[in-house]
Amino acid sequence: MFAQIRPAIVLTLILTVVTGLLYPLAITGLGQTLFAAQANSSQVKRGDVVVGSSLIGQNFTKDIYFWPRPSATSPDAYNAGSSSGSNLGPTSQVLVDRVKASVDALKAGGAAGPVPADAVTTSASGLDPDISPDYAKLQIDRVAKARALPADAISALVTANTRHPVLGIFGEAGVNVLALNMALDDLKK
Repeated sequence: MFAQIRPAIVLTLILTVVTGLLYPLAITGLGQTLFAAQANSSQVKRGDVVVGSSLIGQNFTKDIYFWPRPSATSPDAYNAGSSSGSNLGPTSQVLVDRVKASVDALKAGGAAGPVPADAVTTSASGLDPDISPDYAKLQIDRVAKARALPADAISALVTANTRHPVLGIFGEAGVNVLALNMALDDLKK
């Protein structure tokens, strides 16, 4: 009987070492060698200090900064530990009330014209770091006023920080809120 069990035990030990130790170490080594920034959470640094990630949004709330799209994570906005969408559908009164309140808040803050969808709805993960160029443009006057800067200077930063679709057709245009807000801080210096 041991002759039949021995190969199963040996094979289990070999596969455990290969798939549980060697493979993860090889993939980690390749990731650190070929894609170090991505493997280390795409950290954004200012000097030696990590200020965020280019892949995870942050909850900017001051008028001197561009605001991200709403986050559905709880209990805190942009909590990567509880990434999720709200799962509220178009017939949900809770969603309708939240969107209406967001539109009213933007209008009270001086936003003129139509409000882009990403300004009042959450992303699927609740952690989206990007906003649409339309939402960024909607915020230019508020940010310019709060920083006592010309709107043209802020508009130029939005344009400079807008990512366009690859080859003009793949993906959507977007603006990374952290990168834009860091550029705003550098503009003042």
